[in-house]
Amino acid sequence: MSKLGVVFGGSRGIGCAVAQLLAQRGHRVVVVSRNLEAAQTKANSLPGGDHVGISCDVSNEQDVQRAFETITKTCGPVGYLVNSAGINRDALLMRSKSEDMVSVLHTNLLGSMFTCRAALRSMLSKGGAIVNIGSVVGVKGNAGQCVYSASKAGLEGFTRSLARELASRNITVNLVAPGLIRTDMAAGLKEDVEGRRIPLGRFGKPEEVAQAVLFLLETPYVTGQVLLVDGGLQLVM
Repeated sequence: MSKLGVVFGGSRGIGCAVAQLLAQRGHRVVVVSRNLEAAQTKANSLPGGDHVGISCDVSNEQDVQRAFETITKTCGPVGYLVNSAGINRDALLMRSKSEDMVSVLHTNLLGSMFTCRAALRSMLSKGGAIVNIGSVVGVKGNAGQCVYSASKAGLEGFTRSLARELASRNITVNLVAPGLIRTDMAAGLKEDVEGRRIPLGRFGKPEEVAQAVLFLLETPYVTGQVLLVDGGLQLVM
């Protein structure tokens, strides 16, 4: 049965691949991005019809509330929520700026808390599924990524706790933790060099992460799980 899927960070990278896959599966998609034009362009390019693109800054609580008010009024209740919006400001902790630390935590962690809380208003009555996008460094840690790693590790704890809170309401909550994926966030890395330390020998594709996200959205008996999609990178970290 077709559901309404809301994808934050849906105009590019992993979120874009998730939006594409959901539309191919016959679901209606709301693409959410800070950039309204990018969100609308992506929504208009999706297969099927009636998809929507809206703008929202997930780190802003009021902006998130307004976004879900718009979604509920124009599209109806939310069935799927995917939190793929994220930023990184990689640096050694001693060199990290306070404003960058706050920005990463607000976007990557607090932003997902805001979107989940807002989505629950329409999910509680009919059930649904939430997938948050974490990272392998949130599981294993990595030098030079203390703040980013902390934001993603916090998202793992949040995901597991929320899964326990919502299980009785037929809402599943899971986390996908990608490794090195061919997105803008990894654009500065050389795959022919960095890929050598990955057991599968290459960076992942956004579409491969999207397949894992879709599995968790459509599987009703899996909740509170962390699914690593990293080509085996966690085995050698």
